[in-house]
Amino acid sequence: MTSRSSSASRKPAAKRKSNVKTRTGKLPEWNLGDLYSGIDAPEVARDLDKMDAECVAFETDYKGKLAEQAGKEGGGKWLAEAVRRYETIDDLAGRLGSYSGLVHAGDSVDPAISKFYGDVSERLTMASVHLLFFALEFNRIDDAVIERAMQTPELGHYRPWIEDLRKDKPYQLEDRVEQLFHEKSQSGYTAWNRLFDQTISGLRFGVSGRDLAIEPTLNLLQDRAPGKRKAAAQALAKTFKANERTFALITNTLAKDKEISDRWRGFEDVADSRHLANRVEREVVDALVGSVRAAYPRLSHRYYRLKAGWFKKKKLAHWDRNAPLPFAATGSIGWPDAKNMVLTAYRGFSPEMADIAERFFTDRWIDAPVRPGKAPGAFSHPTTPSAHPYVLMNYQGKPRDVMTLAHELGHGVHQVLAAKNGALMAPTPLTLAETASVFGEMLTFKRLLAQTGSVRQRQALLAGKVEDMINTVVRQIAFYSFERAVHTERRSGELTAKRIGEIWLGVQSESLGPAIDIKPGYENLWMYIPHFIHSPFYVYAYAFGDCLVNSLYAVYEHASDGFVERYLAMLAAGGTKHYSELLKPFGLDAKDPEFWDGGLSVIAGMIDELENMG
Repeated sequence: MTSRSSSASRKPAAKRKSNVKTRTGKLPEWNLGDLYSGIDAPEVARDLDKMDAECVAFETDYKGKLAEQAGKEGGGKWLAEAVRRYETIDDLAGRLGSYSGLVHAGDSVDPAISKFYGDVSERLTMASVHLLFFALEFNRIDDAVIERAMQTPELGHYRPWIEDLRKDKPYQLEDRVEQLFHEKSQSGYTAWNRLFDQTISGLRFGVSGRDLAIEPTLNLLQDRAPGKRKAAAQALAKTFKANERTFALITNTLAKDKEISDRWRGFEDVADSRHLANRVEREVVDALVGSVRAAYPRLSHRYYRLKAGWFKKKKLAHWDRNAPLPFAATGSIGWPDAKNMVLTAYRGFSPEMADIAERFFTDRWIDAPVRPGKAPGAFSHPTTPSAHPYVLMNYQGKPRDVMTLAHELGHGVHQVLAAKNGALMAPTPLTLAETASVFGEMLTFKRLLAQTGSVRQRQALLAGKVEDMINTVVRQIAFYSFERAVHTERRSGELTAKRIGEIWLGVQSESLGPAIDIKPGYENLWMYIPHFIHSPFYVYAYAFGDCLVNSLYAVYEHASDGFVERYLAMLAAGGTKHYSELLKPFGLDAKDPEFWDGGLSVIAGMIDELENMG
């Protein structure tokens, strides 16, 4: 484990160590030099100034002119040039914002990095004020005029983006109000997000005489020693209890901030703005949530009862929920082995997919070590189409870490393939954003399962996959239910930390079932979930993706001819097509009430097999 001083983090990337040696082997640190060489690089200042100038020039050239010019002869070409310039600016903003965000994710407690992150965010916000008019004016153009203009090939290229943009039209506000919301975000939700990140990264948890950051502490919940798991859980509970007022304030403030925005924009349900952003219908999400909650007894309740039996217990303490199975292989998985497992699985499915994934290793697009101040968890950041994605994870040699690597590389492959669509149409709605990641996990799991000759190891692999699926489906829908309850109740007034904890215990008890004994302290574990802060209601996308992948993989197993080509084409489409259109080539329809039950039945089938193994 290493830490980076502020001076080290500002060195050109080429001069930094590329690997950190740990007990799991040398772990790679990313090379952000493909974006900028350091936070003091002159190119950063140059591009910030360029961003300012381009935004002002764009406003001067186009503000107040869109409707009139669109209706003229040649209006389609004129609008297409405006969109192209807008996209170029968006790409530059993405490069600057991604770099500052990634540097900050690598070390959020370094004062120099925190200042850099804040300064860049502020500059980007103020520059983009000059762009606010564009979407607002664009959506005020008459539908018939826009449709006629899109017959021009140059503007027709952007049809998917334009049609998505116009779905926002009913929720747009008057220009000056939009500008106020935009500028106030720096002292509003953006500032509270930053406070959460810095607070979480700065917390220390006292475990057996050591002060640990959050990632190593959470990792101990998967340790083989029961005493270590219990000590870690108690340390989490103690530290979060001591900081409950801060986390309650952050949660209340952000929920209120969202309520104000939703009320002004006219969103009825607390999650409607997320559904709109995801381009998914509320009834589809409701059907997913209803199906998963109805399946709790045959999924999580049944599995945890089975797991408790393996430990010769009637119930498992909550800190034993993710405990390694008694019959699972021991030891850490080295980084080279993890890399080989994932790339071999990917290559068995598609050499093209494996070649893309391999670049993350050879070109140093991965940051794997655990470090003080580093963001917890894992992600793949797409950055911008003119660059490439970066993966952050906290690798500690657990089997679940291998699946995390497979998951994030799935995202990375998806982002690389979609980049050709440009900055406006590469991003994929969250409904499909988790498809490639979960599919990558499934490929890796199936490969490992096929290679094992031991009944006990097959049992361990199956159980591990079931646990991952429960965490991806059941746990995430419980998270979604928790968020809905908190945001709904917040509309009537502030919630105390105690009340938030009561809601948390309610949804967790429902989802985990009677075989999990929830001990004191668990009521505070809502505090570290970053999705609640950064992306409200994001979490159902994981369940959406897992159930979808289960159905997709069934199609692959039963009719593999041409599947790889169709699958890669789906990923390459990025945000150019609605999820329903992308699923048609596979014969899948997420609006079919039976669709979700089919995906959940895959999990139930694995639990059936585990029960038959004894």
